[in-house]
Amino acid sequence: MILNNLDPAVAQFPQELVTYGGNGQVFSNWIQFRLMLHYLSIIDEKQTISLYSGHPMGIYPSHRNAPRLIITNGMMIPNYSTKELYDKYFALGVTQYGQMTAGSYSYIGPQGIVHGTTITIINAGRKYLGVKNLGGILFVTSGLGGMSGAQAKAAIIAGCIGVIAEISKDALMKRFVQGWLNLYSDNLDKIITLIREYKQNKQAISIGYLGNVVDLWERLVEETDLIVDLGSDQTSLHNPYNGGYYPAGVSFEEANKLMVENPEKFKTLVKKSLLRQIAAIDKLTKNGMHFWDYGNAFLLECARAGAKIFAAEAADDKTFKYPSYMQDIMGDIFSMGFGPFRWICASADPSDLRIADKLAYDVIKALANEKVPKEIQQQYLDNSEWIKQADKHKLVVGSQARILYSDLEGRIAIAKAFNTAVAEGKLKGPIIISRDHHDVSGTDSPFRETSDITDGSAFTADMAIQNVIGDSFRGATWVSIHNGGGVGWGDVINGGFGMVLDGSHDAEKNADSMLTWDVANGISRRCWAGNSLAKEAVHRAMKKIKRLRVTIPEAVDMKKLIKE
Repeated sequence: MILNNLDPAVAQFPQELVTYGGNGQVFSNWIQFRLMLHYLSIIDEKQTISLYSGHPMGIYPSHRNAPRLIITNGMMIPNYSTKELYDKYFALGVTQYGQMTAGSYSYIGPQGIVHGTTITIINAGRKYLGVKNLGGILFVTSGLGGMSGAQAKAAIIAGCIGVIAEISKDALMKRFVQGWLNLYSDNLDKIITLIREYKQNKQAISIGYLGNVVDLWERLVEETDLIVDLGSDQTSLHNPYNGGYYPAGVSFEEANKLMVENPEKFKTLVKKSLLRQIAAIDKLTKNGMHFWDYGNAFLLECARAGAKIFAAEAADDKTFKYPSYMQDIMGDIFSMGFGPFRWICASADPSDLRIADKLAYDVIKALANEKVPKEIQQQYLDNSEWIKQADKHKLVVGSQARILYSDLEGRIAIAKAFNTAVAEGKLKGPIIISRDHHDVSGTDSPFRETSDITDGSAFTADMAIQNVIGDSFRGATWVSIHNGGGVGWGDVINGGFGMVLDGSHDAEKNADSMLTWDVANGISRRCWAGNSLAKEAVHRAMKKIKRLRVTIPEAVDMKKLIKE
């Protein structure tokens, strides 16, 4: 898993130990890497490695059911969890930014975000446009990097026209050569012509604009008859002044030079560009476009740049006039208990992945045919179709891995099916199950994963901390907890796990116990926050799991309360 995170075909900057996101570190230096591999080669089943922000602190006595590895990344005293201090302590080598799955050794290439983006676009079409077929629908966004590059493939799978701006030719060409990006041009006239052609034919296509996203948005404003249906942004605004966002008016090369030689001027140009970008987006939304923040801190940085971006009725500093994709789309999916469940074939054999895919498909299809609420059935059907088509779309980059969204019941059933297949010799090696930290209960992030939490607890991090502790003593092979990931340093606490299914009875028992907690923790918190879908999910879980008892909130009748 470590080597996969640093494979040149997978990692963004492997020579710098960065997997994705511009600064998502696996380790801080190559000595840590070598020491970690040495420790892994000598550890036994009654020992645990402790990893402090990339530094292997040592091997310690534990027991068979304890994790073999405990990872912490970027843990800071809360009063000192600032971007400025991060830069200082990272330079000293005493902390690192692990993103989500970079520093926890669970990255499976861009496939994970392809699936999440596909689900988001499909559900955006249903919610905003009232359509099931996205033929002829125009989706405009930016970013073709390590994570954002998934947008090109997702647009094709979802069936829409995806136009993605990218300032780096290397990043754009990587997606073009990979086959995820169909066409590209650095000429805006050509881009507009292509959009008109594919809108008329209602044909799915991914089109890359090699240039600055601000220029693309402003040109689309001029084309008053060309309706942009859906819009978002995936520039790396968790890191706006160190390569995550490039200002308009200067070339890519000039910007890189300015970033180093005159950082204050660069910062000023970034802020001006953000103001221009949001101004263009405002005009397009008045013309019918539906825009959402993709959890990359776009709206947050626009606000910091001085844009009038908060909702008119906002009573806090997190309610923007445009929704985050979590608030409008993914929040309800998480509240139903569905999130990014993934598996990796330890054999590295593609035939094992095909077998595992079929096992997962059979489980999900069977669950869809049971008597379940319509919204649950829709998620099962979406994901069964995804897994059925996954091999055809050639999504594997690096390890033989797959992802789908599933709920508590589905994850446990899939894990048990995998473990049985390993035990019976149907698979050549063990299966490693994991998930993105961006999940039902793994992340506390008020500007993304928990932005739809409305009971006042959005800025607390009990859920993520409880989650990693609970996973650790329920059989996880390794666990991790991070400060920072997705929206940036100091704005999120997130964690994850890895579990090896080796075909043993213990593996099945541990998968049942740990996966139950890993999902139930999140739907419980979302239920208590008042989400009706989470409340239904909790009631369904308690009916199936005898020893589960969750505190259920009771709605207050304010009229009756005032009268009494």
